[in-house]
Amino acid sequence: MINDYKKHDLYGKTLIQKIELTPPFNFDFPVTEQACFLYVKDGDVEYQIDEEQISVATNYSLLLNCINSGKQIHNSKSNSNCEIVIVTFYPEILKKIYDRELPLLLQKPKNVISNKSSEKINNDFLIQKYIEGLLFYFENPSLINEDILVLKVKEIILLLSQTQNSESIQLILSQLFSPTTYTFKQIIEANLFSQLTIEELAQQNNLSVSSFKREFAKIFHDTPANYIKVKKLEKAAELLQVSDQRITEIAFDCGFNDLANFTKSFTSKYNVSPTNYRQKLNNKE
Repeated sequence: MINDYKKHDLYGKTLIQKIELTPPFNFDFPVTEQACFLYVKDGDVEYQIDEEQISVATNYSLLLNCINSGKQIHNSKSNSNCEIVIVTFYPEILKKIYDRELPLLLQKPKNVISNKSSEKINNDFLIQKYIEGLLFYFENPSLINEDILVLKVKEIILLLSQTQNSESIQLILSQLFSPTTYTFKQIIEANLFSQLTIEELAQQNNLSVSSFKREFAKIFHDTPANYIKVKKLEKAAELLQVSDQRITEIAFDCGFNDLANFTKSFTSKYNVSPTNYRQKLNNKE
């Protein structure tokens, strides 16, 4: 149940919302085709994406690309009220207030292929202070004006760019201006030689781990761990043959984070160590 709802508009669109809710509740975001920053001031909420449920506790926040992700939060367990603040990012408003050039956080990262659409942001002191500033204007609405709202948008963009989640946040926000949707196979192939975990690869595909594994098996007829390992070793074997790179460098380039693990895996697959594999190729020549 909604106990209290307040909002401030900028250029005719709902920019900032403050909502107080009593569990049990389901709250639909009144947004489409944009991204939003959701901060939990009091209580806790649940956000459902695919089969995965994300819990967001007091003073934590969630950044969502509402183009690709769900649009509902809920709480059916807690006995205490919840208070949330939502800042919505519209591409047309962002282009208007950054009239010369979009900040780096809104620009598409180079050589990154991902459909990631949500990021949970841990308790951050500066963001807490930012929210306190917004609440002041909800308590004193006569003091709010267009210039202050523009400054508040720029302020949260700056704060988000300084969090430890900034790379993921950039992925999500940049999709507002480059709304490319990649296929599952494209994302896997683009990240084959990275050091991403299975959980991180699932996030890049905007899937839960269980759904990711099912989709992977359907497309590649193998487990993610085995398929990716084989591809990394095949690339390593090719590099041993055609390049003069040091074996340590080859291991790193192929997504192995330590030489011992690479050597063990390579020897298991090819029945010879990387060093001897290269020597045998050289002797043949």
